[in-house]
Amino acid sequence: MRAASLALPMLLAASAVSAATAGDTPSPTVATEPLWEAGLGAAALSLPLYRGSDRQRQWLLPVPYLVYRGDFLRADRDGARAQLARRGRVELDLGFGAGPPTRDEPGGAREGMPALPPTVELGPRLNVRLAEGAHWRADLRVPLRAVVALQSSPRVLGWTLEPTVGVDVDWQGLQFGALVGAVRGDRRLHQHLYGVTAAQALPARPAYAARAGDAGWQLTLGASRRVGRLWLGAFVRHDVVGGSIVDDSPLVRARQGTAFGLGASWVFARSAAQVPVAR
Repeated sequence: MRAASLALPMLLAASAVSAATAGDTPSPTVATEPLWEAGLGAAALSLPLYRGSDRQRQWLLPVPYLVYRGDFLRADRDGARAQLARRGRVELDLGFGAGPPTRDEPGGAREGMPALPPTVELGPRLNVRLAEGAHWRADLRVPLRAVVALQSSPRVLGWTLEPTVGVDVDWQGLQFGALVGAVRGDRRLHQHLYGVTAAQALPARPAYAARAGDAGWQLTLGASRRVGRLWLGAFVRHDVVGGSIVDDSPLVRARQGTAFGLGASWVFARSAAQVPVAR
């Protein structure tokens, strides 16, 4: 439900577009890589203020490049997570996410309403390998996450469920990913994002009580490349709210929106310890 994940550089490597996780798939060729790597860079992003907003905001952010290839805890192109269980093609992990704050400008749909605080997300994710080849894979991912507001008194805003199908390709050192899926939320979360109380109502912004259910869908494309110690990445995401259960909210002024970004990081440290990874 967030405007865009700020778990960088996973976003720019299309964390929403996950790619092959080191060691996930048995392969006849096995190499080794450092247990952890750390770096720093910058990213330029253009994001809608929120899903359904007709206004865009540009961000220039530092990019912490963090990779950890542990057996239980991992931080890589699939995001930060803890692996809970795995059997054959099915895996269950505990994932994390984040969202930026939102403050509308004069004349915007949310003018005069409280700003939306930054958020973190936490919850289980079911991963099912659907098909794979020598340099590609297709997966079904079903994350269920609690959305928590980061403010003086943190509180759970609600739950989001985003079942998706992703295809990832490694080609001559380039990683490409495509991810498409539905966005669903409970009543509390939709009321936080799209609800309008009687006290906030205006002639052009009537009171609105949100409901639980379908909140549209997203298509994300991403690419990244590692050249020595330099990491490069870019993504574009198309977001559709039109026709969903929140489409009739007065805060939804754009039924479709696009987010995009690119960035680079320099990897300046890595562990001496090596771990096996599949190629």
